Amino acid sequence: MIGTGSYLDLRYSNLHRTISYVLGKFSLVELDLSINQPEATIRTSLGNLCNLREIDFSYLKLNKQINDILEILAPCTSHGLTTLSGNLTLWLLSLPCRESVCIPSERETLLKFKNNLNDPSNRLWSWNHNNTNCCHWYGVLCHNVTSHLLQLHLNTTFSAAFYDGYYHFDEEAYEKSQFGGEISPCLADLKHLNHLNLSGNYFLGAGMAIPSFLGTMTSLTHLDLSLTGFMGKIPSQIGNLSNLVYLDLGGYSVEPMLAENVEWVSSMWKLEYLHLSYANLSKAFHWLHTLQSLPSLTHLDLSGCTLPHYNEPSLLNFSSLQTLHLSFTSFSPAISFVPKWIFKLKKLVSLQLWGNEIQGPIPGGIRNLTLLQNLDLSGNSFSSSIPDCLYGLHRLKFLNLRDNHLHGTISDALGNLTSLVELDLSGNQLEGNIPTSVGNLCNLRDIDFSNLKLNQQVNELLEILAPCISHGLTRLAVQSSRLSGHLTDHIGAFKNIDTGNPFESLGSLCKLSSLYIGGNLFQTVVKEDDLANLTSLMEIHASGNNFTLKVGPNWLPNFQLFHLDVRSWQLGPSFPSWIKSQNKLEYLDMSNAGIIDSIPTQMWEALPQVLYLNLSHNHIHGESGTTLKNPISIPVIDLSSNHLCGKLPYLSSDVSQLDLSSNSFSESMNDFLCNDQDEPMQLQFLNLASNNLSGEIPDCWMNWTFLVNVNLQSNHFVGNLPQSMGSLAELQSLQIRNNTLSGIFPTSLKKNNQLISLDLGENNLSGCIPTWVGEKLLKVKILRLRSNSFAGHIPNEICQMSHLQVLDLAENNLSGNIPSCFCNLSAMTLKNQSTDPSIYSEAQYVGSSYSSIYSMVSVLLWLKGRGDEYRNILGLVTSIDLSSNKLLGEIPRKITNLNGLNFLNLSHNQLIGHIPQGIGNMGSLQSIDFSRNQLSGEIPPTISKLSFLSMLDVSYNHLKGKIPTGTQLQTFDASSFIGNNLCGLPLPINCSSNGKTHSYEGSDGHGVNWFFVSATIGFVVGFWIVIAPLLICRSWRYSNLHRTIYDVWGNLTSPVELDLSINQSEATIRTSWVLRLDYQRVNILEEVF
Repeated sequence: MIGTGSYLDLRYSNLHRTISYVLGKFSLVELDLSINQPEATIRTSLGNLCNLREIDFSYLKLNKQINDILEILAPCTSHGLTTLSGNLTLWLLSLPCRESVCIPSERETLLKFKNNLNDPSNRLWSWNHNNTNCCHWYGVLCHNVTSHLLQLHLNTTFSAAFYDGYYHFDEEAYEKSQFGGEISPCLADLKHLNHLNLSGNYFLGAGMAIPSFLGTMTSLTHLDLSLTGFMGKIPSQIGNLSNLVYLDLGGYSVEPMLAENVEWVSSMWKLEYLHLSYANLSKAFHWLHTLQSLPSLTHLDLSGCTLPHYNEPSLLNFSSLQTLHLSFTSFSPAISFVPKWIFKLKKLVSLQLWGNEIQGPIPGGIRNLTLLQNLDLSGNSFSSSIPDCLYGLHRLKFLNLRDNHLHGTISDALGNLTSLVELDLSGNQLEGNIPTSVGNLCNLRDIDFSNLKLNQQVNELLEILAPCISHGLTRLAVQSSRLSGHLTDHIGAFKNIDTGNPFESLGSLCKLSSLYIGGNLFQTVVKEDDLANLTSLMEIHASGNNFTLKVGPNWLPNFQLFHLDVRSWQLGPSFPSWIKSQNKLEYLDMSNAGIIDSIPTQMWEALPQVLYLNLSHNHIHGESGTTLKNPISIPVIDLSSNHLCGKLPYLSSDVSQLDLSSNSFSESMNDFLCNDQDEPMQLQFLNLASNNLSGEIPDCWMNWTFLVNVNLQSNHFVGNLPQSMGSLAELQSLQIRNNTLSGIFPTSLKKNNQLISLDLGENNLSGCIPTWVGEKLLKVKILRLRSNSFAGHIPNEICQMSHLQVLDLAENNLSGNIPSCFCNLSAMTLKNQSTDPSIYSEAQYVGSSYSSIYSMVSVLLWLKGRGDEYRNILGLVTSIDLSSNKLLGEIPRKITNLNGLNFLNLSHNQLIGHIPQGIGNMGSLQSIDFSRNQLSGEIPPTISKLSFLSMLDVSYNHLKGKIPTGTQLQTFDASSFIGNNLCGLPLPINCSSNGKTHSYEGSDGHGVNWFFVSATIGFVVGFWIVIAPLLICRSWRYSNLHRTIYDVWGNLTSPVELDLSINQSEATIRTSWVLRLDYQRVNILEEVF
């Protein structure tokens, strides 16, 4: 039985004669009768379909006049009807007073045209020699009197015919319905043709230009070639079509169409509709002057175009323009503001400027557009509050300000826009409360307040909306808007919501199909009764709340879901058995759901349609690799952060993403990787990190050629990387750190020239770093070889890696000089230009609609003395870490050209010479570690210019002089400077006026320095008086020191041993000697300080 809220698809059903009166008994929302046999009669019973929203009669020959059809639909259906689709003009206008008879020559022309077409779905079945009257052919309209062919409708549209009951677009069915092949020049023989629509098709693989012969068809008034994928130049011959009223050449293609000028349009003085979206007009310098002169133009769409700089005309003649679409438009040079000439278009009814990266406040000039009904400024960077002038546009029906940086509160003046039907303020920084005046907007049907900072009780919002808006509202979205509070019965007033945000009393919403309440602060217990009447429910998006589901062990929901996202709900501890009843599920996310159980074997068999499965961050246990009889075939699987163990499960060729990280899988990868497969494996992202896998990495990677991201880190693998890894031609990220790999640098990686991240750290690899790393792996951004046993010089060829952002060679046995060519690492020479803080590995699209083609790269970096996993902001990090090696020579002066570098660590080497004077030019540096080297000279004063510097360590070198004064240098810990001959804050050692430490420099003129003589005598006396008894007399060690341990210890220049053990001292340890850490032995055991 077809129930409430249903969709009936009868396309391609070979229906003929009468469309049955029985349809009038169903509670249909959508009805598709397109593409059936001709001569259908519309029954009056269709007027009973009061819930009907969409009807598609495309390509039917209806034996009723248009007025008759409207009379049938008007009494009940018309109030909710939003879409009446079909070539009604094609058939209704062709109903003649007498039968139109096809002209033979035109019939032959159509057959020739058909011979050059590909028609995989046989839409042109009626075009044949036996059916002699071509006026009855599919897509053809003839003149009622002359029988000449007037219109040809061979378009392929994105109609409801290609969507299933779960709103999924059937791309394969759409492609099969498209016409292909060649547009034959014989079309030009149809001298009376005035309407040609070939849109939405794919002629010659869409690799051809628009045929120039179309410019000879001067009788055309309507030409639609949109979404056909044509490329190349727009032929200027199109300008010969001076009778055109409608011209649509728009639509995205792999290579945009090019128009070096648009002067060819100037002869089309009748043109009313012009659509050139996604065309390259970068050389059409006079586009604005030309287009504004078209006297009849009412609709102009240049969305996605590339437009050159223009000189604004002093007099703008867009006298009839009502619709202007400039969304996602690229100006050259780029502009970040709304062009002022737009505000002179006083007749504009619709203005779309979304996705243009426009900055600053919403311009006040918008107040001039008083006739606006549709305004879309979404996807920009407007950063003001919503201006008062916008609230004065009383005719607005559709207002979209989504995804900007608008801030402040929502004004009570919003209630003045009483004509609003759709309102979208989502994705901004608006805060506070929704004003009560919104309750005056009684025409609202669609509201989106998602991702705001409302800080409002949910019942307050519902009270505002309920009195006036609730009866007509069909969508209410407020996910991630910080709504809180207890749920109320107000939602029961919203009778027409079939997609949106019910908050409680869900039982009254029997038509609810989609539930969006994710990312708020709701907390409640959901029981069986709350879900009992939701028989139409198909989607639940409710993650990120504090919900607990309490249902009986035998509960079976009376709905069938295709999308279930209940991440962070409390569903456990047992695995929800009711999931097995949802056999239409495609998307299932029950991560972080408190499940402490094994996955029932029956679940894998009961959910055959699942395309995305996420059960991560639970406490799921068991040996899935042993218990499963058949290979897993779900395209996207995330079972990470559980307690799964045993061997890895087998996969089918359908899986594209697999994350089993942070479990307890053990044994070898051999069975998993080397299992014979009949079909090529489609896996692109493989994460087996942090398990107990062991043995050698199998040499079977040649069967997994689609892999883009492989993470095997933190396991127990031994040996070296197998040669077959070189067959992974698409590999972009390889992470095998923290294993026990050995041998030389893996030569198999030489072929992986698409790598952007390579992490072999924390292994036992040895030998030299090969020169081919810098010659072959030119796309690498992350190179991490830390904590191995690599020796030899750092190859100069690394300097060719222009994309390198992170270079970590620390804790090896590398020797020789630091390559001076490091200045050629261009990704580190500019301050960060990245608009995306992450680094992604990118795959080609395979698998399901839920398969991501991106994977975020992560890496463990030791920065500022601590190790952290960098992921979300990795794209903003630039770092060089060469610490704990055996590097010699000076720090290259040219390294200071890397003024985009954030972190520099050269500590624990044998570097000599001075710190480069130009270090102050490295304005992006946040951390410098030069400690434990043999650097000499003074710290360059320019270092104080590094305003972002938050960590500096130059300890244990041979530096001298005064520590430069700067805004933050004196705030660093004194330990950052010890082990040198430095003075000044933060050290407690004062400097003399000339910047040197206090010292006595008296001399007798004969070269005898009495300072050193007296210092030697003083040392000897002091040593034997104080130190010797402590070393010789054991009783002194046990003496009761109750007072201060004097600063004399701080004056000892080279103490060898200090023993203060086993005392009961309450003495104070002075900083003057605590800072001296070069004692060979210090014993303060059992001392009480």
